[in-house]
Parts: sequence; C-alpha cells; structure tokens
Amino acid sequence: MADRIADIWGARTPHAKDAPWPVRVDLHLDEGVAEADVERWVQSACVLCSNGCACDIAVKDGRMVGVRGRAGDVVNHGRLGPKGLYGSWQWNGDDRLTRPLVRRGGVLVESDWDTAMDLVVRRSRELLTEVGPLSHGFYTSGQLFLEEYYTLAVIGKAGLGTPHMDGNTRLCTATAAAAMKESFGSDGQPGSYHDVDSCDALFLFGHNMAETQTVLWSRVLDRLHGPDRPAVVVVDPRRTKVADAAVASGGVHLAPLPGTNQALMNGLVREVIANGWVDRDYVDAHTLGYDELAATVEPCTPEHVAETCGIDPDDLRRAARIFGTSDRVLSTVLQGFYQSHQATAASCQVNNLHLLRGLIGSPGSGVLQMNGQPTAQNTRECGADGDLPGFRNWANPEHVEQLARLWNVDPATIPHWAPPTHAMQLWRYAEQGSIRFLWISATNPAVSLPELPRVREILAREDLFVVVQDGFRTETAEYADVVLPAALWGEKQGTFTNANRTVHLSERAVEPPGEARSDLDIFLDYARRMDLRDRDGAPLIGWHDPEGAFEAWKECSRGRLCDYTGLSYDKLRGGSGIPWPCDEDHPDGCDRLYADGVFPTHPDVCEDYGHDLLTGGATAPERYRARRPDGRAFLKAAEYAPPPEQPNEDYPFVCTTGRTAYHFHTRTKTGRSRRLRGAAPEPWVELSARDADALGVREGDLVRVESPRGRVEAPARVGRGRDGVVFVPFHYGYWDTDGDRHARAANELTMTEWDPVSKQPLFKLAAVRVTKSADGTGPAPAPTTTASAPHDLASVPATRGEDDVREDVTSADPPAPPPTPDRTPGVLPHVAPKG
Repeated sequence: MADRIADIWGARTPHAKDAPWPVRVDLHLDEGVAEADVERWVQSACVLCSNGCACDIAVKDGRMVGVRGRAGDVVNHGRLGPKGLYGSWQWNGDDRLTRPLVRRGGVLVESDWDTAMDLVVRRSRELLTEVGPLSHGFYTSGQLFLEEYYTLAVIGKAGLGTPHMDGNTRLCTATAAAAMKESFGSDGQPGSYHDVDSCDALFLFGHNMAETQTVLWSRVLDRLHGPDRPAVVVVDPRRTKVADAAVASGGVHLAPLPGTNQALMNGLVREVIANGWVDRDYVDAHTLGYDELAATVEPCTPEHVAETCGIDPDDLRRAARIFGTSDRVLSTVLQGFYQSHQATAASCQVNNLHLLRGLIGSPGSGVLQMNGQPTAQNTRECGADGDLPGFRNWANPEHVEQLARLWNVDPATIPHWAPPTHAMQLWRYAEQGSIRFLWISATNPAVSLPELPRVREILAREDLFVVVQDGFRTETAEYADVVLPAALWGEKQGTFTNANRTVHLSERAVEPPGEARSDLDIFLDYARRMDLRDRDGAPLIGWHDPEGAFEAWKECSRGRLCDYTGLSYDKLRGGSGIPWPCDEDHPDGCDRLYADGVFPTHPDVCEDYGHDLLTGGATAPERYRARRPDGRAFLKAAEYAPPPEQPNEDYPFVCTTGRTAYHFHTRTKTGRSRRLRGAAPEPWVELSARDADALGVREGDLVRVESPRGRVEAPARVGRGRDGVVFVPFHYGYWDTDGDRHARAANELTMTEWDPVSKQPLFKLAAVRVTKSADGTGPAPAPTTTASAPHDLASVPATRGEDDVREDVTSADPPAPPPTPDRTPGVLPHVAPKG
C-alpha cells in the first residue's frame, strides 16, 4: 500500500526510449470497503485535471465507494493522481444542492423545479421581448460533458441568437486555442502523450506538470529513471519539482521575471536561427513568415534577453542548444505563459521553434499547448466558449451557412457580424447593464475571476438576473436569483475530450441526490419551456438524452479537423479512449496531427484568419487569402513589450498565482475530500528566503499582501522561489473552513487586463507590497511535497497522508498508440479544402 499524499506520483516503472510505458493500476476504496464488496465497476475518466485518466468507479449500496485506473487506456495505463484517487468521488456529503433555490425577500429559499424554471423562462422571455438577444449572457465551464456544451451552444447561437457566450476556459485555455489557430490555422493539439516515451528533450514552458498533470509527470519520471533519459528544460520563476528534474537531467531551469516570456522566447528563436539549426527545406516547403520572424528576433541576443528577464545568458544559450541539436523534442505549454503578458505571442514562439526545426507530427516531436481543465477542449470544439462549433470560422459565410443548414435556421440568427464576446467583455457588459440575464453553469467566478471586488459588485447588481447551476452552494450561488441543483461526475452520462484529443465515455454510476438533474436535462428543459423552434416550426433541439446529443454533434463535426463521425458510445465502451479525428480515413483515431506538414490554413478551411500579436488587430479575409497559405503554417512574430503593471516604489513585488497538486480550481470538490483538504487546508503566501529575511518574516508568520485592487492575509511560506516574486495559490475563496469570511482569495489582488489575441486574463502579474501582520503560531499550511516546499525543509513537518492506495505493476502490455496513416502531400483528408 502507498501513501499518495506524501508520494504524489507513485511507484516508478522505468523504461527506455521508444519502449512502451509499463502498466501500473492504482486502486483506492473507502474505509471499510474491500474489493470483494464492490457490486459494480462503472467506466469513466477523471475530470480533475486536463489529463483525462481513464478509471472505473466502484459502486456499493447505491454509492460511489472507490476508484481504480483502467490498465488498457492510452492516457494513463492504469495510474491515477491524488485528485483522481481522493477528490473525484469523496465529496459525497450532506452539503450538496438537492432542490432548486429562489430568492425571496433577498434570501435564497428552497423551491421546486417548476417554480424555479418558470422564473428563469419568464425573465428570459421578458428581456428577449424588451431588449433582444443581446440582453442574454451564458458563462459556462471546462468541466461539463461534450453533449451539454453542444446543447448549450445550439440554444444560445441558433435559439436565442446571442453572441454573449463564453466559459471559464477563457481563464485557463484560451491561449492554447489562440496559439494553434495563429500558427496552424485551427485549434487541436498536434502532439501526443506517447511523445513523452520517445523524446530526446522535453521543454516545459510555464508548465508545472508535476502538480497540474500528475499522471503525465509520472510518465516523464519513468523516462527520467530509465536509460537514455531526455534532457529537461523548464521555464518557470519558481523552483518547482519540474525545475529540480531539469537540473538533475542535465537540462536547464530558466527563471525569467514574470511578464518577460516573449523576450525569452525571442532569444531562444534567435539562437536557433543564428546557430544554423533551422531545417530550411521544411521551412520553405511548409511555412510562411520566416524572413519577418528572423528580422524581429535578430536584436534579441542572449545578453539583451538576460538583462530583460533576469537570467544568465549562458543558460539561454544552453537551452537553445538542447532544442537545436536534439533529434526529437517535445514541448508543453501552460498557465505560466497563458496567464501572463503577451500570452499568445509567447506561445506562438513555441510553435515557431518546432516549425523551424521541422519537429512536429513525428514520434517524440511535437507541441502540446495544454489545457487547464478536463473538458476545455469540448468547450472550444462545441462553440460554448464563443467560437462556432466544429472549429468553424465566424468570419467565413460558408461556415455559418453550414451551421444554418445543420440546425435549419436562418443564417442571420447565428451571431457572426462581429467577433464573439469573450468572458472579460461579457462581464463588462453585465457591469454596464447591457447584459441583464446571466446564466452561470459549473463554475465559481466569485473566486476564479480577476479583481474580485469588482466581480462581486457586478453579481450584486439589482438589474442583473443571475442563474447559477451547480452541485454545491458556492460563493457565486450566494448572488443568484435562481440556483439550479446539478448532477456531478458519476451521476450522469456523457463524453469528454482531454488535452491530447482523446475522447472518453463516462457512464452514470449512481443517481444524483434529491432532485438534482444533469446539466443536459436542465438545458433541454429550458429549450422546451422556451419553445425554441427551427425555421420549419419543429423543435430546435431534436435530442432527448446524452447519446442523442452525441450523435447530433457527430454530424456537426463531420468533415472538420475534430471529426467524431467514426466514434460511438458502443465503440468507446469497455476499452480505451480514442483520439480524434476518428472517421472513415482514421477509424481508430489519429495519434498525431500534421505528420505530412500540411496544416488547415487554407482560407476555406481555417478556423481564424489570424491577428497582429501585439495589438490583437484581426487580419481581413482578403489579406489572408492574398498570402495563399494553402496548407502552410505561419511563423508569427512579435517584439517584446513591457507588461502593463510592474513593481514600483509603493508595490515592490510581483505576485503570481497558481495551483497546488492537491486542489482543483476553487476546491468545490477537492476541498470536500478529507485527505486533499488535510494536505493543503488553507492558503499561504510564498516568499523567497532573502525577501522574507528583509521583511522580518519567518515561516508561518501572518502577512498581508496588497495590490492597488485588494488585499490577502495568510501565513507565510519561506520558500525556494526567485527574489522579488510572491506566489499565492488561487484555489481558496473568501470562506474559510469555519464559514467565516476573510480576505484570502488570490484574485482579490489580480487585475482586469487580458491578452490582446486570446483575451485571457493576466493572473501572473500583480504589483504588490508585503507586510508582516503578526507572529506565526506554526508553519504555513502549504504542502512540503510540491513547489511550495520550504527553504529549510527540516524545519517543517512533512506533508503525509495514509497508506491506503494499492499500486499494481503488471506485465500486461500497455495499449498501442492508434496508427498514424500516411497522408497525401498537400491535402488534409479530414479537412480537405475546396477546389
């Protein structure tokens, strides 16, 4: 048995390069439950990070009592991380929402579904009549199922005709989509998790994989503990476990000042070009923009970059040499880039490095522009984030016509007259009073959005009708006019797609509590009560259950990059998840994209015509066509510009926010797991040892962090980060475990600024000051097992859990990757351009 709180990544199963990753099946059952007691094992996959680890849910007496990894799945080969083992099902308790709530006399009181939905529908109809569809906004999640997102997208785009739809994926994964659109013409990960098994070098750009995708990091660790291990290069201002591995592997830890990622990336690109490590044959045949890129980065010498970023120029040279001379390179990108200054520009430079060397689409070589949430890919595919479903281009009239024919509505109904409304603009419209009906599903913006004092004021507006759909009474629910109790994971059926395009089916294991309903049923009920019709008078929504919604989505995806037409519930049952595209040409799915160097950039196919990376200005369709990309990728260039907020005399530190391995988002589920809550029970403020000494702060002292927007008070962790940088975990709302309200949410500090292209907020860049408030009574509640380990490890008790997880290493062969078929040069078989 293993303690998976103390040992987050579990037992090692080392293997050599190009050898299959061994199977290790992780199993955890509730106290007092033996394996023989389990009545049923129900197929599912974990939804507590974007990795998408397949699992089976143990059911006894109508309750979820445990979970085990699925040995035959391509994603995890049987493994589960701490959140999957402890947080995916142990939130079953007495505080679930079981009946609708409505606001009466300023107070939320229990009601029934007819009353609650009548209130929602009545207000919706009133506003549609008085104001029109622009009065309606929908703010959803990255944690629902595909079928629910697609239904919501059809309701909003074809039923109501509102452009005001987005998800909290805007906070975590919008830059991933934007960077792939800018470089490759469409969203959709080029790489595969199998590339970990085959790479010679692994670059992690702003990606603390050890905590954000714990099972994927287990895969990396097994390579690092085997022969011919890859060199690891990590870009992160904190000294994470990933950074430790980089140093141990002979790689490099680059710790730039927050907000300087673009300067660093321009320097890396310059070194690759200056040293002649460019595959000119590949670049000439498969890309556009080389000359502009080379000219833009030419001034970015290692010394110049080092001065801007606060790094050693020789470290930059060494990192560039590893990238430029390794035969196979895998790069991953996440929030350290996505939530920072010049997010899309910096992320595109990662794509550029791979395009310059022709390292994309082959084993061990590729890019994973990662997701932060488990079903963020589906939010984007289905159009619930504001994009058009099926990776269609809102500025392409033919793409709009395709949807109009599919849904049998007038094309004018589908909002495409301007770019879709992104989340930050959606909240601004609510603040200004033009959005007066806001439906929030499966997310907690009263904790997760930037500049929380402002967000609370918006939610409290009397002229804003707020619907909250959730499984728990969150901080956001307290501002609602109507609260709808939703079924959660294990209580409903549906599919979802992880960060490397692998589609899993999650079956219903148990009934939802009380009167709670699946999100799909709630959306279908709204559509029925609103009597939404197509142009022939038939019901707009023609499906009634998850499988019907999935079949409808398949038709919407037909012929697009994200083609699901070869998938079915039956095909997804009993085996492994399958990566799209899955169609007649790829009946078993497709492990990697762009193996032939042909990209979906043809003007009739592409999802977006691109932007200026500095200003966000959109490229006109005519100008895009004039460049004749026709299957070639774009090498996008942008100069470095200083961030909008920098340390000054009044606020001398820069504060960055992030995650811990033990919690997910605002702890709605993980905070209710005894083991996960015990590992990281309360927030903390992380300071470097030198900064703490200068401030007179010791481990555990209470400190106040203030920005121009708000303040946070929490115990200090004297950690291992770089001087001048403060870290605060963002999971914690303003309620503590006793239900009292305190200034403890990281987003009290953050600012309402966003990237000009992806519109993703800049959570990593708040200028702050730090003062000591009181002496501590013990060490900070930060884990010792993660990036938040103390500077003096011996002075703080180690984070421990219980020996309650079985890890079975088997000799069974892991699943083989789906075949990558040969492709005809010049044509993408799954998104063939016209003509």
